[in-house]
Amino acid sequence: MVNHAELLNEYFPDLAGVAVEKLLQLPALYADWNAKINVVSRKDMDDFFEHHVIHSLALTRFVKPQPGWRILDVGTGGGFPGIPLAICYPETQFVLSDSIAKKIKVVQEVANSLVLSNIDARALRAEQIQGPFDLVVSRAVTRLAGFYPWVKGKIRQNGVDGRGMAFLKGGDLEEEIREFLAAYPKCHIEEKSIFEQIDRPFFETKKVLLLT
Repeated sequence: MVNHAELLNEYFPDLAGVAVEKLLQLPALYADWNAKINVVSRKDMDDFFEHHVIHSLALTRFVKPQPGWRILDVGTGGGFPGIPLAICYPETQFVLSDSIAKKIKVVQEVANSLVLSNIDARALRAEQIQGPFDLVVSRAVTRLAGFYPWVKGKIRQNGVDGRGMAFLKGGDLEEEIREFLAAYPKCHIEEKSIFEQIDRPFFETKKVLLLT
């Protein structure tokens, strides 16, 4: 059995104690809610902490949310990556959006349980949400060429001190990136390997795409 506290200490040693305490409460909270409303794959619950919490936090190896920033998490599902990020960056404001209301109910209840005042959970599509935002994040929602029009124009400042978009993706992304750049040639994409930062088997094919 993987020790969750040891995982956090190994890969995110600078986390504040209060953040660690709240992150360690997530497995029990989601196990309880998942029994009522299925927001995480049942087969994934055994590896919930690594596959959802650590995976969400992997974004911070490539872009650091700053105090005062406003971040939009599109298609958050049960709250990933937004809830783990909001726990670790309490001075950053997060809007977590999903078109499925029952998933947003879970997000809100988890945020309430952990007293996360920096989360605004909305049962809306990304196109319906008003900007501006300093950063847009998302995890495995859809192909970039389809995603980009939803949030185009909502970014406060592109290409400066990490602002833009950050996507958690998996597998071979060459075709998807080529398709996107053909449609939006003025954009710039960097593909980063999570495995180079977190050397556990689950992350071998996991990537972060930084788009400005």
